[in-house]
Amino acid sequence: MHNKNIKNVIGLWLAVFLWCAFIYFLSSIPSLKSDFSSEIDFVLRKIAHMSEYGILTFLFFRAYSGSKNNLSKRKSISLAIMFAFTYALTDEYHQLFVSGREGSLRDVFVDSLGIFFVAFLIYKKAKK
Repeated sequence: MHNKNIKNVIGLWLAVFLWCAFIYFLSSIPSLKSDFSSEIDFVLRKIAHMSEYGILTFLFFRAYSGSKNNLSKRKSISLAIMFAFTYALTDEYHQLFVSGREGSLRDVFVDSLGIFFVAFLIYKKAKK
């Protein structure tokens, strides 16, 4: 039974790690643009930002909650928000060093919209 719990916790945290690696990979691609018009490309990229970090927030919350650490749901949500926001900041910093990319506080703000939207949904579900 103990091995099953350890495997479950490793699996939950592995999902967080793999999603972080996926975000890092996308941020490493120079000039990541679509073939759509610049206006549509802009909107799609911002939706992608919100989605990436919303998913990261959910995965972190799920991993933290599934680790049986005796923290409240509110504390787990707060930690998920802090982790995802910190990763958003470091991701934008990383993009300063990628040719054709730029780090942007505007993108951190957009990432935060996804973070807080998912955190709100988690909070509402936890209250039920």
